Amino acid sequence: MKNYKYIALFLLSLGVISCDVNNELDAIPAEAVENVALNTNGLDFSKYVSVGASFTAGYTDGAMFIAAQENSFPNILAGIFGTEFKQPLMNDNIGGLVYGGAAVQPPRFYFDGAGPARLPATPTTELTAVLSGPFNNFGAPGAKSFHLGVPGYGQLNPYFGRMASSPTATVLGDALAQNPTFFTLSEIGGNDVLGYALSGGSGVDRSPNTAENLNPANYGGNDITNPNVFAQVFSDMVTALTANGAKGVVANVPYITDLANFITIPYNPIPMDAATAGAVSSAYAQYNGGIQQAFAYLVAVTPMTQEMADAEIAKRTISFTAGQNAVVIMDEDLTDLTAINPGLISMRQATSDDLLVLASSAIIGTLADPSNPASVNGVGVPLADQWALTPQEQASIRTATDAYNTTIATVAASNPNVALVDFKGVLTEASTGIMFDNYTMTTSLVTGGLVSLDGVHLTARGYALMANKILASIDVEFGSNFTTATNGLAKAGDYPTNYSPLLR
Repeated sequence: MKNYKYIALFLLSLGVISCDVNNELDAIPAEAVENVALNTNGLDFSKYVSVGASFTAGYTDGAMFIAAQENSFPNILAGIFGTEFKQPLMNDNIGGLVYGGAAVQPPRFYFDGAGPARLPATPTTELTAVLSGPFNNFGAPGAKSFHLGVPGYGQLNPYFGRMASSPTATVLGDALAQNPTFFTLSEIGGNDVLGYALSGGSGVDRSPNTAENLNPANYGGNDITNPNVFAQVFSDMVTALTANGAKGVVANVPYITDLANFITIPYNPIPMDAATAGAVSSAYAQYNGGIQQAFAYLVAVTPMTQEMADAEIAKRTISFTAGQNAVVIMDEDLTDLTAINPGLISMRQATSDDLLVLASSAIIGTLADPSNPASVNGVGVPLADQWALTPQEQASIRTATDAYNTTIATVAASNPNVALVDFKGVLTEASTGIMFDNYTMTTSLVTGGLVSLDGVHLTARGYALMANKILASIDVEFGSNFTTATNGLAKAGDYPTNYSPLLR
């Protein structure tokens, strides 16, 4: 992990010496700052509601807590709109949830000088304690697109359960019950691929239009939502939110694999000296030889060409050298050779095209069997599917995301009451650096300022940037002037990039 670098700034006083001159100079008048009045161009923000998932809720540093909720992008927007905005606040700044006094969701992360660490504190927010509404923020962490219309979803999602109007309520239904005059509909589609990504592609890509895939009741928690299912759900939500003339903003979905969770752990984190590398390579000699024999057999008895065989042999051959070495991973997209030889499991060394999830850092280099020093995870034992995203799995995520974004753009373009904000473009720009006032923000973990310590959700300053992008889209679509009005935008310096461990 990169450590913070603290740079001390010193101010040097300069002495000015003068003689026989008139030092009483006329004062230079301060440049007048013109106040530009806000013009909303008739927009009605009197009843603003936000609908979405964890970003909408203000989730950050791996948890929900009061300070983060107060710095959620909808709450920032409401402050600029000058409208009342009620949120289902947690009990503390620790984060996490308890059930009957026992912790069921962990506290937030903090930076311990080396990297993210869980706050050593006990959560106090009881998930069964239902709060009194009505609320304006309907951000439900973990919600997929099709979850927002599920009756009784509060019984499945404790964050919504805390604010649900009834045991059978839906997220969208509770939002509509507030009769919104303005809304934001954000990160719809993000969780539809996020579970798949965070699990290293261990879920099922439901994109093919089969009868099974078109019914979300068949989905597992880490599956990719079928784009046609998403299209129907998203279109219906926008239709419902705008039915009574309300205006609002919808957001497209970024490529989540550009977030810190997927770009922080290098593919080659294993240092070795020459002797160790030679010994480990020798341990794989039998496997490498078996791979060659198996493909020779397949070339002889199947339509597989020698060129195809050579390409996969090169991909699967495992070898270590002095220096930094790639981890060994399982790859289900490799040719299954276990029918020929049960020992030839589908493993290979990672390349720069693979992405290791942030959580793999706690596994790599540990012993799979504490009694066997050769069972080093990522070296002698391949990392399980859940720890790495292969190029094929990344392609599945991108293809689904592109399909979702096509739907979002089409729906927005067809409805004059809807503005579109390009969060996908914001995250792409942030991968190399995006300016927010005098700050350059990137997607790097800890030091980037945009992405929080969980590697997925934003910092408070990141949510403020998100709010400003929404305000800019409102200006473009509805003719307001938030971007040019005095105090019409959030200011970067007003929002932190991290929270103190002393904040409880």
